[in-house]
Amino acid sequence: MPLEIYKRGSVFWVKGWVEYNGRPIAGPYRQSTRATTEAGARDWINDETQLQVRKYLIGEEHSLRFADVVDFYHPSAKTAKQLLPILDEIGDMPLGAITGALLKSLGRKLKPNVCTDTWWREIVTPARAVINNAHEHKGTPLLRVKRYDKFERIAQDQRRRKPSRIERIPATRDWIEAFCAAADPYNAALVRFMFETAARIDQAVSIEPDDLRPATCEVRVKAQKGHPEGWITVSPQMMAELVALKPKRPKNLKTGQLLSPRVFGYGSPTSYNNRWKTICKRAGIPYLSAHPAGRHGFFTELVVRQGVDPVTAAKAGRWSDPNLPMRIYAHAETDEADVRARFRTNYVQPTPDEKPKHRKTKKDQENE
Repeated sequence: MPLEIYKRGSVFWVKGWVEYNGRPIAGPYRQSTRATTEAGARDWINDETQLQVRKYLIGEEHSLRFADVVDFYHPSAKTAKQLLPILDEIGDMPLGAITGALLKSLGRKLKPNVCTDTWWREIVTPARAVINNAHEHKGTPLLRVKRYDKFERIAQDQRRRKPSRIERIPATRDWIEAFCAAADPYNAALVRFMFETAARIDQAVSIEPDDLRPATCEVRVKAQKGHPEGWITVSPQMMAELVALKPKRPKNLKTGQLLSPRVFGYGSPTSYNNRWKTICKRAGIPYLSAHPAGRHGFFTELVVRQGVDPVTAAKAGRWSDPNLPMRIYAHAETDEADVRARFRTNYVQPTPDEKPKHRKTKKDQENE
């Protein structure tokens, strides 16, 4: 029998078969439509029928739409939010019709006032992940997308009248000391910890008292950016600072509930911002966020200022590939004027009254 709906509690379910020209082609079904209205249930039946008919006529790998494969992708809450406007644009398109150029072109329509890096991160990456997840599970075509080149990035920056990829200024020892002199013990320890370990701000503010091993000077940092949770070694002076801090229980700003005790007293990776701006203003130094103060400052300090080899510095900062921090986190500190001055060095030249000495050739020696 064709698909029929029936109600169980407040949700409509469906039973029967999907038919094409009076012949059953998919089923039997006995499952929830997750719809609480009859209209919603009939929409589900319509969508499922169209999908099964396409599969029957042209095969599953060619029949799936973008909206169909999102259902078994299981995105995070953040990714799901990014996928919503993408679904509105290309949800009904078959996967085979979606190209890398198409995904890249969505940026100008969905987010016209942001840079190409944001387009890549919030549009191309989640959409490509959905499509390639379908390739792994359903055998649909794999999609490779070429990154935006520098000409596309510059053109978009000109359209929005704002530059992207502004070079970050890494923290220096003098900046750290000036910051700490004007800061309270918690923020002073926080900036020193990130500068010494290259920990990310989210890892730092998540540290709890049980994450400290004073006897071995080790601190546990949570997994992030593809790296597993692990223990990192700090200096005895750093550990003494951490142990001296009385843990605080910050509030969840959304729910108002108290969180577990934190060593640095912050409950989220953004809650430090306003406090740091005040400290920098009081210290008379430029404001640096946690990333340039920590990871950028760490790598530049070791490689550029102290001459540590990049492989060792990358391992200490938990970078799997030393080429990445060398490209992004190492900042040259030589004054450009000093470099140009090297080409203006006065070479020793003969004075106008002084003739250059004549070097005897082999022929001259024979004539003597």
